[in-house]
Amino acid sequence: MVKLRARCLLVGDASVGKSALCQMFRSDGGHFQKNYSMTAGVELLVKSMSIPETNDSVELYIFDSAGREAFVEACEKLWGQPSVVCLVFDVSNGPSFSSCGRWLERVRAHCLDRHIPGVLVGNKSDLSSRREVETSVAQEWAQSQGLEYRETSAKEMENCESPLLVLAQAFHAIYQERLQTIQNLA
Repeated sequence: MVKLRARCLLVGDASVGKSALCQMFRSDGGHFQKNYSMTAGVELLVKSMSIPETNDSVELYIFDSAGREAFVEACEKLWGQPSVVCLVFDVSNGPSFSSCGRWLERVRAHCLDRHIPGVLVGNKSDLSSRREVETSVAQEWAQSQGLEYRETSAKEMENCESPLLVLAQAFHAIYQERLQTIQNLA
């Protein structure tokens, strides 16, 4: 049994539902808080994810970062070198999707030329009548950036664990590859 630890950045524009997703992670989907205060810095959440078909787990240290531009520079100082990234936008807010490229650039600047696994999350899928970003457009952009794509609804508790599982499995796969490389050298 292996227990790994990964630094996960949760980033995106203000009001896309990053903290709501964190609350769903924390409560295992059991509690949706209706009123949130805007995150003014970085909040830390630790979530352990079991890797299916193994006895291994990945403990994700999730850094829920403020999305307001006024706080971003201060937040970046706390990010360190991320292991994985969860980039969130609101499917009913086109500009929040448009700014994903800028967020990804910021995160990659902290990676020291390392590729890090990531997932693009289209949150608020329950607002289908107000949708501004089509699933196919988001999937295509995510693929072009080397990211997985998932849609969630924190409010309806739909698919909230999926992005974390994707990240945990990707981090575990990197560990397995490095372990294999080391074993091949011996």
